[in-house]
Amino acid sequence: MRTRTVKNMGNYTGQKLEELITEVQIQTRIQELADQISKDYAGRVPILIGVLNGSVFFLADLAKRLEIECELDFIKVSSYHSGTQSSGTVRLLKDISCIVTDRDVIIVEDIIDSGLTARFLKHRLLENSPNSVSFVSLLLKPDCLKLEFEADYVGFEVEDRFLVGYGLDLDQKFRNLPSIWAFSKDMKL
Repeated sequence: MRTRTVKNMGNYTGQKLEELITEVQIQTRIQELADQISKDYAGRVPILIGVLNGSVFFLADLAKRLEIECELDFIKVSSYHSGTQSSGTVRLLKDISCIVTDRDVIIVEDIIDSGLTARFLKHRLLENSPNSVSFVSLLLKPDCLKLEFEADYVGFEVEDRFLVGYGLDLDQKFRNLPSIWAFSKDMKL
């Protein structure tokens, strides 16, 4: 297992990160998800709606591997206003620009933990009468989940730890790491 030490980040300086999911594992799983989505949506043209900013890497890699036509759009919400704990409320920061009425929509998330954001997004999109709304998430924290519906496509189930890399951040840092890293279980906040 690879490790790294956080540098130059105030209270987080010196914290240890452990590589949880390698770049190869991520890319292999994305291909499997793309194959399944391509099969399930054969003959249709879904709109992939990436949840900014975390889903950018995942959405790009997933869309490139799809064997079907698709459209892309983005929405930006926030439930982590700073630090490592969710605020418990979701704020809409940027809405979609496409029309989803009578369309198949696939919401692309980097991670679903509590499900608060996913619930907000599903209700928001259903107000516009799409044909269908499904979710694909690279990561899912089943121990934290409080959803009345399931994610349709999940890359990896992960334990309840603070994760960074491949789009996931801590105060906008670490997104560019090509693999998923976890802060040590005894992380000091």
